[in-house]
Amino acid sequence: MHENCTFDYAVIRLVPRVEREEFFNVGIILSCPAQKFLETRIYLDEQKLKAFAPKADAEKVKNYLEIIPKICKGAKEAGVIGKLPPRERFYWLTAVRSTIIQASPIHTGFCSNAREMLEHLFETMVL
Repeated sequence: MHENCTFDYAVIRLVPRVEREEFFNVGIILSCPAQKFLETRIYLDEQKLKAFAPKADAEKVKNYLEIIPKICKGAKEAGVIGKLPPRERFYWLTAVRSTIIQASPIHTGFCSNAREMLEHLFETMVL
């Protein structure tokens, strides 16, 4: 285990109809530089998507969401963004956007285990 260290996280929001400004949470991105940790957990509730936007294409939305873990890992499929240092990838993922996938403001806290904190936040904020 690590000593308590700071971490930052943002909630990934799905805004199926941007003009309505309605959203629901689909994931968490957590960065803890002291633990060299940058990961995400994502879950798309397709029934909720259908309720928010009956004509939305769930497969297309899943494809959009699938790139986020690849960017976190620095995978080859993440392209140029995946080559950035982890902290820069975190800030790129959490930058303000006006697309259907958006991030909440960044929140900060203390934890001794970033992975456990990610799971806790995911269960609390998304599931």
